[in-house]
Amino acid sequence: MLFVHEVHAVAGRHEDAFEARFRDEWSPALAADDDARVCHFLHLAHGSGPSYRVITVTAVADGAAWGRLVDRILQGDLAPLASGLDEYRHDVTAKVLAPLPWSRLQTLDLDDVPLQGDHDPVLFMEDTVWPLEGQLETYVERSGAHYADWMDTGEQAETSLLAVEAAFRTVWGAGTRREIVLWQRVTKPRWMSGLLIAEVPPELKAPGTWMHDGLAVRDQWESRILRSARWSPTP
Repeated sequence: MLFVHEVHAVAGRHEDAFEARFRDEWSPALAADDDARVCHFLHLAHGSGPSYRVITVTAVADGAAWGRLVDRILQGDLAPLASGLDEYRHDVTAKVLAPLPWSRLQTLDLDDVPLQGDHDPVLFMEDTVWPLEGQLETYVERSGAHYADWMDTGEQAETSLLAVEAAFRTVWGAGTRREIVLWQRVTKPRWMSGLLIAEVPPELKAPGTWMHDGLAVRDQWESRILRSARWSPTP
């Protein structure tokens, strides 16, 4: 299964209209066949990055389904709707992602993904990581064996403000090759302020921790705080 990750630079005055058209027109039209479903519709929280950015994630059955979806957008039934969305945004950038071997999320039953959800907003921290040159495959292995395992087990799983829900890599020819995306649910939103007002404690940067040991395979990443829309199909 593949996942199409899009960042929409929405025109501020059209923010609500863009969301309504995506929810009421684009998402149902996309689901007209069995190839793909919109899974996530999220807003980049104001104050944590560029203004009026929307992130969407669309699950696609496989590579062949992705090709059919491209055809629908370029010259098929989705072409007019894509042009309609362009009326409300300055630009959109996309990358195609595949789950890492250790990712909790590997596949979805697309028939079980609703067109719309009904839930309270959920916060996610999306980390985009650029492993060091020549360390891509090592990062993939170590991030699962060290970071994800540490976050999911023991005392850390009880005290962390994050829970790793999925991890992806860009697909060859469809994004920057050395790019990893970690999808983490914020389980304790009230603790977020601790990230802003204090440095990481020394004990979390000591040898044996991922903050320390991960420097062997990466030292550059970007974190974004995303807030799901109430109607987002997957909370």
